[in-house]
Amino acid sequence: MALSRKKKIIIGVSAVVLLAIIIVGSVLATRTDTPEVTVVKLETRKELRSTVTSSGEIRPIQFMNLTSEVQGRIEEIYVKEGDTVTKGQPLVKLDPNQLNSNTDAQIAAYQTAQDEVRVSQTQVTAAQNQYSQAQQGLNASDASVTTARQNVVTSQTDVDRAQVDVNTAQRELNRNAQLLESGVISRQEYDQKKDALETAQVGLRTAKARLESAKLSVNEAIARRNQQAVAVRDAKRGVETASISVQSSQSRANQQAATLRGSKSQRDKTLQVAPINGVIAEIPSKVGTFAVAGLSTTALLTIADMSQINVEVKVDETEIDKVEVGQKAKVKVDAFGDKEIGGEVLQKTPLAVGKSQTSGGLSTNINVQEAKEFRVVIKLTELPEDLKTGLRPGMSATATITTKTVTNVITVPLQAVIEKKPDASPAPTIQGDTPQPADKPKTITGVYVLEGNKAKFVEVTTGIVGESDREITSGLKADDEVITGPSRILNTLKDGTVVKRQTKKEGAAAK
Repeated sequence: MALSRKKKIIIGVSAVVLLAIIIVGSVLATRTDTPEVTVVKLETRKELRSTVTSSGEIRPIQFMNLTSEVQGRIEEIYVKEGDTVTKGQPLVKLDPNQLNSNTDAQIAAYQTAQDEVRVSQTQVTAAQNQYSQAQQGLNASDASVTTARQNVVTSQTDVDRAQVDVNTAQRELNRNAQLLESGVISRQEYDQKKDALETAQVGLRTAKARLESAKLSVNEAIARRNQQAVAVRDAKRGVETASISVQSSQSRANQQAATLRGSKSQRDKTLQVAPINGVIAEIPSKVGTFAVAGLSTTALLTIADMSQINVEVKVDETEIDKVEVGQKAKVKVDAFGDKEIGGEVLQKTPLAVGKSQTSGGLSTNINVQEAKEFRVVIKLTELPEDLKTGLRPGMSATATITTKTVTNVITVPLQAVIEKKPDASPAPTIQGDTPQPADKPKTITGVYVLEGNKAKFVEVTTGIVGESDREITSGLKADDEVITGPSRILNTLKDGTVVKRQTKKEGAAAK
């Protein structure tokens, strides 16, 4: 029985499909989809260092700009750029003639002032002598007053004694008068008593006269003493006046001395000497130039203080938080090839510098897209003498700062650590609640570990980062096998993916 056309077409299509299935099946059977990966076996590393590498230049501890402090034409320059100078070494000489003349005039004025001081001191001596003589006269006058007062006391005693004698003679006379009337005594005896009374009265008047004379002597002595006291005050005032004159003369002499010192200082500044040990970095002036002083003072030369040599580098803002004062560093100077110089971080500036800026500080025009850097100063602490003499300010250098060091740690290659987003489904929303925006899921840091023939993702905690390795603080242990690449396969791996350990070819292994 013949087949119909329709059946023939169906049988033909079925045969083609079957053939295609057989071909695809054979291809799939012969194809290998298992990816090959690179694996490393973890070991405990003795030491891992985290470093920051930056470039910069050699900088002295300071630059000292010497400028002209006096006016004058530059006569000589004793050094040239690049010379090493020591403290006190002559550098530049200016014409000193005008300042020498000023100094000579000030010396003469100072000597005149000194002569005035000596004259004034002589006047003080004379005034002091007069004062001493006046004081001695006052002391003598005081003694005379005392003596006169003692004479008054003596005279008063004589008056009192004479008065007693008068009183006694008067009583005797009165008694004899009665006796004379009674006829007991003779007239002669009565007259004797009367004469005795008159004699006593004469003695009383004499004593009183002497008393008055003594009192007058006291007044005269007091007057002379007061006059001498005035002379003492005048002499003392003369001493004070002479002393003030000496002080005034001495002040003028001191003023002249200060002016002379200033004039000498100005004269001495015509010869500029090195204030420190260093290297001549720049000489902007030339012999014959007229140097001026003041607001537009003339720059003579610049000395670089090389007593302490630093390296100033610029560290990127992404790494500056790792750098701290006191950290050790290794410095390579381009001029010395691969020779390393030990150093220590001395300072890090708090203000950022844009890469287009030449100096630090806060800028009013902020470019947020521009990368920022921070200046870090490194002190060279292990500088051999042969290298020190060859260093010059401005030489290019590269510093590697050791920011942290850990020992006996587990490390993995940098490319083995990946960031993976967690697999999480959205939380169910309860009816009536306002939908809240979901928090951005945090990435998980981990590595792929080879277990048998499968890749297993293991979450890890990392520590410091070295040049090519990263510290693992938790999640892995020694002897674990970690997948490190290739990156095109590592980025596509999933937990449980079957992989094949990559085997090196003989040629590659030999190489």
